[in-house]
Amino acid sequence: MALSKRQKQSATKYFRKHESDTGSAEYQIALSTEKIKKLVSHLKKNSKDKHCRKGLLGMVQQRKKLMQYLKSSDEKKYNKIIKGLGIKG
Repeated sequence: MALSKRQKQSATKYFRKHESDTGSAEYQIALSTEKIKKLVSHLKKNSKDKHCRKGLLGMVQQRKKLMQYLKSSDEKKYNKIIKGLGIKG
């Protein structure tokens, strides 16, 4: 389930460091959070979609790893991401 260009821009505009930023941890966390939200809404409608569920679990794990990295490297940015995206910390 790919995100459109508009969805990517709206989800990550507050967390980008510069205009062509695609590699920072903040950007990747914001983007994966948007993808996770989309997959969760898909799974609410299609509860038997096992392949999608497996992909969702992988994305959640990847986001968790990125958040652990951000927490160890910069606590202020971590707290900003948590509050901005409404994620449990």
